[in-house]
Amino acid sequence: MADEIKEVSDLPGIGPQGAEKLYKANYRTLESIAVASPMELTEAAGLGDKTAEKAIKAARDALEMGFETADVIHKRREKIGRIHTGSNELDELLGGGLETQSITEVYGKMSSGKTQWCFQLCVMTQLPQDKGGLNGNILYIDSESSFRPERVMAIAKGKGLDPEKTLKNIYVARAYNADHQMLLADKAEDIIKEKNIKLLIVDSLTSQFRSEYIGRGMLAERQQKLNKHMRQLMKLAEMHNIVVLVTNQVMERPDILFGDPTAPVGGNIVGHASKTRLYLRKSKGEKRVAKLVDSPSLPDGEALYQVTERGIEDVKDKDKE
Repeated sequence: MADEIKEVSDLPGIGPQGAEKLYKANYRTLESIAVASPMELTEAAGLGDKTAEKAIKAARDALEMGFETADVIHKRREKIGRIHTGSNELDELLGGGLETQSITEVYGKMSSGKTQWCFQLCVMTQLPQDKGGLNGNILYIDSESSFRPERVMAIAKGKGLDPEKTLKNIYVARAYNADHQMLLADKAEDIIKEKNIKLLIVDSLTSQFRSEYIGRGMLAERQQKLNKHMRQLMKLAEMHNIVVLVTNQVMERPDILFGDPTAPVGGNIVGHASKTRLYLRKSKGEKRVAKLVDSPSLPDGEALYQVTERGIEDVKDKDKE
């Protein structure tokens, strides 16, 4: 039975009409069905609970998505690519740069340099692999109207790239509210395939959710939507072998009496989905400090770097603190 299932319309209980509804909801491949939950398919295409469960099971069986030996996982991870940051110190902290197949989160206070990371990676991604890039294009979801093409052009010029050509390889969409932001992520799959996207940026991840879902009474709904949004971003990273970079805001925690009271917005929902988390803070002048807060394979640590007209760079030895 599994051998006969090649398309979404081949799934039990779906048929041409159901497949069309799923296609319109951006569930166009067996992979996208296999990693979905029954509730997602029910909401997206109006399928019954039993039908959704059967379709998901059949898609997983067809793709042989069960247990597998660790060596198979190791071979899949050999395909992981990395985008260098422009700073050797940061690359060393990150084990070689931002890796594909996962979400990297950078968070910090206002003016800590979160968006500068986005601009920097927009340029670095376009470099060839032997120069620290992935020779690919960028998808940029801007929720705070903070994208500045002039800044990207300045960094591109500093890296020896054609500034105008660099901008043509960055596809930017302004997210006007939380639902629109989620919709843009849902529609990203087609563009990723068509435009050779290697980096997806969401700047900022939580600002729209934070402004729309105010107060404890709406916290549960906000977290549910954030969870769905992060799941979609994670699926895009894993299925298409791309880097997903999200920036996040911070809040003050009054229960912290000693040490830094700031914490990233989104709680455990965002924390568990982000495989690599970096806390950015300002130092003297143009210097910044990145602290690796969480990683499944790297030790905690810090790196000192600077943000100049040319972008993110190492701090010269004589300038170090």
